Amino acid sequence: MAKRGRLRVFLGAAPGVGKTFSMLEEGRRLHSDGRDVVVAIVESHGRAATAALADGLPTLPRAHVSHRGVELEEMDLAAVLARRPELALVDELAHTNVPGSANEKRWQDVAALLAAGIDVISTLNVQHIESLNDVVEQITGVPQQETVPDSFLRGADELELVDLAPQSLRDRLADGYVYPAERIDAALSHYFRLGNLTALRELALVWLADEVDQALRGYRAAHGIDGTWEARERVVVALTGGPEGDTLLRRGARIAARSSGGELLAVHVTTQDGLRSAAPDVLARQRALVEKLNGSYHQVVGEDVPTALVEFARSVNATQLVLGASRRGRFAAALTGPGIGATVVRESGEIDVHMVNHAAAARRFALPPLTGALTAKRRILGFVVALLGGPILTSLLLLVRTPDSITSDVLSYQLLTVIVALVGGIWPALFAAVFSGLTLDFFFIEPIFTVHIHEPLHLLALGLYVVIASLVSYIVDRAARHTRAARRLAAESELIQTIAGSVLRGDDAAQALADRTREAFQLDGVRVVHEGTGRVVAASGTTADAGGLTRAALGEDAWLELYGQPLAAGEQRLLSVVVAQLSAALAHQELEETAREIGPIAASDRVRGALLTALSHDLRRPLAAATAAVGGLRAAGGALTADDRAELLDTAEESLGVLGILLTDLLDVSRLQGGVLSIANVPTDPAEAIAPALDELGLGPGDVRLALGHDEARANADPVLLQRVIVNLLANALRHSPEGTPVTVTTSVFAETLELRIIDHGPGVPVDRQEDIFVPFQRLGDTDNDTGLGLGLALSRGFIEAMHGTLTPEDTPGGGLTMVIALAMPHPDEVPGRADGVPARADGVVGSDAA
Repeated sequence: MAKRGRLRVFLGAAPGVGKTFSMLEEGRRLHSDGRDVVVAIVESHGRAATAALADGLPTLPRAHVSHRGVELEEMDLAAVLARRPELALVDELAHTNVPGSANEKRWQDVAALLAAGIDVISTLNVQHIESLNDVVEQITGVPQQETVPDSFLRGADELELVDLAPQSLRDRLADGYVYPAERIDAALSHYFRLGNLTALRELALVWLADEVDQALRGYRAAHGIDGTWEARERVVVALTGGPEGDTLLRRGARIAARSSGGELLAVHVTTQDGLRSAAPDVLARQRALVEKLNGSYHQVVGEDVPTALVEFARSVNATQLVLGASRRGRFAAALTGPGIGATVVRESGEIDVHMVNHAAAARRFALPPLTGALTAKRRILGFVVALLGGPILTSLLLLVRTPDSITSDVLSYQLLTVIVALVGGIWPALFAAVFSGLTLDFFFIEPIFTVHIHEPLHLLALGLYVVIASLVSYIVDRAARHTRAARRLAAESELIQTIAGSVLRGDDAAQALADRTREAFQLDGVRVVHEGTGRVVAASGTTADAGGLTRAALGEDAWLELYGQPLAAGEQRLLSVVVAQLSAALAHQELEETAREIGPIAASDRVRGALLTALSHDLRRPLAAATAAVGGLRAAGGALTADDRAELLDTAEESLGVLGILLTDLLDVSRLQGGVLSIANVPTDPAEAIAPALDELGLGPGDVRLALGHDEARANADPVLLQRVIVNLLANALRHSPEGTPVTVTTSVFAETLELRIIDHGPGVPVDRQEDIFVPFQRLGDTDNDTGLGLGLALSRGFIEAMHGTLTPEDTPGGGLTMVIALAMPHPDEVPGRADGVPARADGVVGSDAA
């Protein structure tokens, strides 16, 4: 059987970082060293430098596969297996093969080569790792259909990260080293955003670091290495559920921060019987603090707490272990022996242990409360059992009494005391203990029918009864306390879960809280009342002829009114949780109402403000030009030549025409503000706005190059206003483009957004001044009267924002300015004649090694 081949994978954060280049360089090096290397398949994607590297290496012909009448090329797996080289170079590990190939995925082809004993070097982008697929989609907005299972990738013999700084990758893309010129602009604006590349780079580094960490753990486990290898600081903080946890976590975070790459882990040990007490609310708060400190929270189960802590610390290769000083006093420590801290120090070995002092350390011993956690009903029942059980037991024992039965008599009364303690707790148990001791002395110990403690041992027996009763009742009380707390926490969790579920399902948050509050506290009615207006925000149940009224403040101007029986002290804590959630819900509701009210006002105000500012700026020029032309005609009289007279008349006519356009714009905005003219956002094909805009400006193929890639997609827009915006942006682009260089208009779809880009190759605008161009009618010094005033970039942005879109400037690769209009796409059901949805298409984002 052939020895399994070795797999080496070059991993990259994004296309273009140089994975294929690195693979070919390594292949050439090994080939020059005398190894039998062949190129099984390499995708150069038109990159000359990559293709040049592949020249000179033995290359196997590709297989031709016919699919739906189209001839496609794939790696010829059979040819590689027949050739049996020492090493095969296989690009794009996540590639999906053409239907009809031997395997569905290329990584399965690689698995076959490895099984045949052939070494393989391959390439992969981080977005194609199966476990990271959903994370990458959240970052980039692009789902990846081609993935490689983590198990296959983790089985690789070598993983090597090919890294490149995000800005350097964008520079390579802009210089044309990654994609053809027509795809550069869309790629830079979509997948290759700086934030996307930074997040993907971090994702690749973290995944590879975790893989190295797992390999280290596997090596240590395989070689039986229990000692700590301080590859980096790992600080484990032991949490007990006590108030000292916050102090310990912050101290542990400071220790971890002292070294580069330090890691913070918090662990809480619960016993298998679940009797070790820990406040769930405190642990929840401390878990949130761990996350704020960029640490991780863990919970383990172990019968012996010190052993569980040390085993966990060793399993994560911890270098530091942080514990709180014992809360027991010296007397308790002397009675029960060394505590958890001392045991951990003794068993920790090479792990450094930090004992941190805190306010709760070495507290004084305090007796448990005598009232206990049992209900009054159970305490009464305990007294009843003692009063009835004592005489009944005495009667039975007297019937079978013999001179040698004193031992069984003592044990019988002891059993009665334990039963009473289990039923009624401390006070009935103490009563039963004293009552049993006196009854035993009166009826069964000589001299009988007298209560006379003649022997000191008899007094000791009575004391033991009392001690046994106290210990048993303490255990019962503690169990009852835990049971009550568990039931209470379960009820609270269920209530909060129900409330959250109601809100998530779309129910009104305030109404859902009111309904659940009435049900949880078994009230007659609940109301949420706005104090200022007296408006009832939410109501549940009936408030007419209801019982007592309890009020709780909800912020500054609202109240929660509870009608019915007063709440017990134990229910007040849960009520405070409900009050906090109601306050947040009301505040969120008010913000939503305010946003709904302000939205239309803000949108219309942007439009009105932009236009009025533009008018105040631009009315002067055409008015002055028309006045000067008419004045010149009047003053010169008949002294003007025909050409001069015609020029003055043309100037006056042009200026008056501009004034007419401005007045039309002002009238439109007035109608918009008055509610007569509204912006009608309807599913619109951008091509239906682009074509009239080109006609209006008289532009032909030599002036504008179209690259419309939105297929059948539509955008939510007002067609008339969109056309006016496109006219203005095209006019600006043409004015600043070099002579003979056409303006490019493109459309594309990305993450439910339709983008329209107007690209010029003029001088461009510095990044620090790109927002300045949206100050009304800033034309970088252009003041002639021939170019037309248009609507101005400020008004264009106002119209686009009123359509719930954005208008942003970007640098054009190679020089120039690109204006990007981004509009939301309607739901497929909103598009007339379209119920099957619009296929999302992200130009510049394709399979394994392209984006």
